[in-house]
Amino acid sequence: MINNVIGIVREAAQYISSADKIEISQKGGYANIVTTSDLAVQDFLRSRLATLLPDCGFICEEGDIADISHRDVWIVDPIDGTANYARGVDQCAICVGLCHDGEMQMGVVYIPRTDEMFYAEKGKGAWRNGQQIHVADRAFENGIMCTAFPVYYKEQSAWCARAIHDVFMQCNDIRRLGAAAPELCYIAMGRFDMYFEYRLGAWDFAAASIIVSEAGGFLSDINGNPLNPIKASGVLVANSNDNLNRLIAIIKSHNPEAEIASNI
Repeated sequence: MINNVIGIVREAAQYISSADKIEISQKGGYANIVTTSDLAVQDFLRSRLATLLPDCGFICEEGDIADISHRDVWIVDPIDGTANYARGVDQCAICVGLCHDGEMQMGVVYIPRTDEMFYAEKGKGAWRNGQQIHVADRAFENGIMCTAFPVYYKEQSAWCARAIHDVFMQCNDIRRLGAAAPELCYIAMGRFDMYFEYRLGAWDFAAASIIVSEAGGFLSDINGNPLNPIKASGVLVANSNDNLNRLIAIIKSHNPEAEIASNI
């Protein structure tokens, strides 16, 4: 199955045009855009993935598709990091995850501009371009955290900034690449070590989440609860359980809605 999905994702990449040949429209404001490539890739993926599992549902970013009335649900982000893509930045990815009875079974994340194919199946490890990958063995103080300000929830940015600063003062450094799935995959392969974002759509993190966990990483929502792969959520990730627990404590100490923010 996963080899079929990898092949379909590679085929989908042919619908990603160069940045100077796409049309861009807004989804409620300048912060949230969609390109003609997003729509073409999503249509292609839905058509092809449905042939692999005829009795399946889909969660897709474009059009807010959320058919979860099936045991098997494909979770698709045609281009994670659309703003990067539209500006010619490398960090943008095609993401496909498969959830069965509420649990992730496989994930594929492809970054076309760097030709990096990340993938994982439950219980079979995580891989990048045919080589098995694993999170790095770094302490919190030596770790680098990927993060982003909540561009769709700017009213939450003040406390997020304080939390990010607190982590920054305790770790090595901070990165903001502008695309969740590549950042999570980079944690899975040991380039980075931690991650925090106030809120992501399921399509942003589902495929990459199993890649991280199969690479030995740990994930939770921003209250420290297990992630629900078919629900929007805040996301925390770390290369070790100790680092995740420390990150949870820091974020919760700044979050004014610590017990309800992940359930908005």
